[in-house]
Amino acid sequence: MKLFPYGHATHPKWEMAAGLVLAQLRAHMALPEYAEAPKLGLLYITDHYAAHAQDILLHLSDELPEVTDWAGTVGVGITANNVEYFDEPALSVMLCDISPEHYRVFSGVAPLTQAGMGAARGSQFVPHTALLHADAQTPDVPELIAELAQRTASGYVFGGLSASRTDVVQFAFNGDGAMAGQGGATGVFHGGLSGVAFDAQVPMVSRVTQGCLPVAKTHTITSADKHVVLTLDGEPALQVLERDLQIDMKDMRPAVAKLRATLVGLSAAQDSAVKRTGEFDDAVLVRHIIGVDPAREAVAVAQPVDVGMRLTFCQRNAAAARADLTRICAEIREALEPEEMTADLAGALSDDAQITPHPARRMAGAIYVSCAGRGGPHFGGESAEMHIVRRALGDVPLVGFFAGGEIAHQELHGYTGVLTVFTTEA
Repeated sequence: MKLFPYGHATHPKWEMAAGLVLAQLRAHMALPEYAEAPKLGLLYITDHYAAHAQDILLHLSDELPEVTDWAGTVGVGITANNVEYFDEPALSVMLCDISPEHYRVFSGVAPLTQAGMGAARGSQFVPHTALLHADAQTPDVPELIAELAQRTASGYVFGGLSASRTDVVQFAFNGDGAMAGQGGATGVFHGGLSGVAFDAQVPMVSRVTQGCLPVAKTHTITSADKHVVLTLDGEPALQVLERDLQIDMKDMRPAVAKLRATLVGLSAAQDSAVKRTGEFDDAVLVRHIIGVDPAREAVAVAQPVDVGMRLTFCQRNAAAARADLTRICAEIREALEPEEMTADLAGALSDDAQITPHPARRMAGAIYVSCAGRGGPHFGGESAEMHIVRRALGDVPLVGFFAGGEIAHQELHGYTGVLTVFTTEA
């Protein structure tokens, strides 16, 4: 697996941005370390281009006839290596050096099945994991995500919810006619789920980074009614909330201000919630507080809860988000770099030598899906989130988007980032 060609650009006219992206892709494809004829393209656009989604896909398909398969979606912002495009017209493309027999594009008209989709290509494809894009307006989307994850051998999916202030679009197209059920579909979809499934022969490493910090100790839910937490550790939930946040609901104005800045971290009883460093681990789901019930002394949260679950009141924290993002990048580097290195190789992989991708890093390309509430401003400056990723991983081909919810494992997360790196042979 060679490096994945990629390109990104912004321009008021999508045709100009596409031209700039195509020039970057072709320049990469002419280099020996990059793939020269990839089949799978990942396409992300900001919502400024959403109305032109069909035109963009057709144009790229015409200009890159060797790319037969496309997947992607729209975001209020998109990511690329070392840059974020927020609230401006932009697109990014990455061409993945993965053989067609090892992946399948799926959508509502060609759903993912556990086996048999590869018959038209002479193989029996078994999905191991999947990149997933979903429309937040689709009914029961968390349940659909979990159900789709069960169709993969690993039970792990990654991706995010499309985010747009205009049209919510997804790209899912197979150009060689092997996408069963596609028929006359154009490759641009509204609603539902779509993406790309990969078999076990496509190596990757994926990590979740949290962006919130606990403000009090973790509690156990001891009684609940659907979305309403009635008691924590046997005490009325509202009393526990007031004590943890040091507020008094009788003094409404400051109490409400603090409540609006507070979220809850939820995890199953057997899962760890807080690491020794103080941040949440990736088993935690961060959700909003949606109301309080003084009559029942209860707290309502944006997630059905069960007795025995663990709950921690938390707040968004930029320093914790930076530290945790750096941590997951370091974990990925540690997992991929050789255990024993010569002095020359160590120098090639040092922080001072990251401008040119080095094959020993074993990173062919990466996808980063972050919360629309994160991004540069939350991290302290323009494109600051992606600068952290680049400093940690080096100049790795990367695309992604800012989502309305992030998908990892079988869950829908919030205020997180999901970083997935496609790896080469050791």
